[in-house]
Amino acid sequence: MLSIYNSLSNKKEIFKPIIPKMVSLYVCGMTVYDFCHLGHARVMVIFDLINRWLRQSGYTVKYVRNITDIDDKIITKATEQGITIQQLTEKFINEMNKDADALGVLRPDFEPKATNHISEIINMIQLLIDKGFAYVGENNDVYYSVKEFNGYGKLSGKTLKDLKAGKRVEIDSNKKNNFDFVMWKAAKKDEPFWDSPWGPGRPGWHIECSAMSNKLLGDHFDIHGGGQDLQFPHHENEIAQSEAANDCKMANYWIHNGFVRIDDEKMSKSLGNFFTIRSILEKYLPEVVRFFILKAHYRSPLNYSDNQLDDAKQGLTRLYLSIRNGAQASESEIDWSSDYSKRFKEALDDDFNTPEAIAILFELANEINKNQDDQKIQLLKNLAKSLGILTMNPEDFLKGEIASDGDKNELKIDKLIDERNLAKENKNFEEADRIRKLLLKNDILLEDTPEGTIWRKK
Repeated sequence: MLSIYNSLSNKKEIFKPIIPKMVSLYVCGMTVYDFCHLGHARVMVIFDLINRWLRQSGYTVKYVRNITDIDDKIITKATEQGITIQQLTEKFINEMNKDADALGVLRPDFEPKATNHISEIINMIQLLIDKGFAYVGENNDVYYSVKEFNGYGKLSGKTLKDLKAGKRVEIDSNKKNNFDFVMWKAAKKDEPFWDSPWGPGRPGWHIECSAMSNKLLGDHFDIHGGGQDLQFPHHENEIAQSEAANDCKMANYWIHNGFVRIDDEKMSKSLGNFFTIRSILEKYLPEVVRFFILKAHYRSPLNYSDNQLDDAKQGLTRLYLSIRNGAQASESEIDWSSDYSKRFKEALDDDFNTPEAIAILFELANEINKNQDDQKIQLLKNLAKSLGILTMNPEDFLKGEIASDGDKNELKIDKLIDERNLAKENKNFEEADRIRKLLLKNDILLEDTPEGTIWRKK
């Protein structure tokens, strides 16, 4: 039975969908003005894992992950580059999809863009004004009146008394209360705008997600997810807007993945210690990065360093080595009656405990190494597929970047192996050892098997 740690209650709860065997899932996606970084990768991979496991567990999932394509940062970046907002956002949506595809992330069922839902945004703002939860400032911005919503702070645990004006909120003389937040921004010179009852302008960040989740999943849905950094104020403000507008609970379960840290410091652009997915993939295969993310529990901090990535590479290599010599069997259904499968399922049903699930994969790999059992190899592949790993041909993974360099490099290595084999046949062990050391110097490991010599990337 699946249990989920609910950020709303701060405890694990048995998962009970609103409609039996159906799950409505909304995840806050990217603001598309630059290349995605490791923090984005974690959100992508974690909720891809959750989506996969829900489907593996027999649920029909409606997965929505939004795209923020209008924002102060987007406007600034487009102006700096001398291109249109649309040109900028289309470019980085494409780049985001390239990164997601590389990491083995399945596409969400819906990826709504904020600019395609302006009418829904305006309608929700007007409803909140009519109900007394929002007001128009003298500057024609529309603000949400936080004090009118009795449940404000129930997700983050923060109260208005806890907050200090000027630190977490922007001082604005147009607000009735310093903690009120903007839902509609009046148009400024040379900025994109849409017509509204309050004059030309554009939506604020928080209202976008409330309107889009409402449009695609309804007033009340099962799971809302995103990074821990969004818990306050973004998700808190979403709840205030949606529940005031719809007079019902917004989402039953809130899932937040932990922060990414760089050498034990919080990753931050302001600190200059963030890494783009693209730059990491220049050094490591995408599946290594995915495995690295899944090795840590999603609620725990994820500490990035080259050593951590190297450890992930070594671990994934161990798994691939265990299936290297297995028969190429066709995919089959998982035998959930086996001990390994049962414990694997128990791990993922316990708040998506990927570290424990991966530990079970290693147990199974160790068993395979003792006795090359094709059934166990297929079981390992099938269980790993639930995590989105072991999806490559073992030889392609083990040969790493060299295999991607084309036939030329591979033929060169094979030629050296042939020369080494000939030297061994002629009992010229000194030459054979020289070739082995030469290949090792270039990070090529040789393995002599009854079927012949095979190689892999170190």
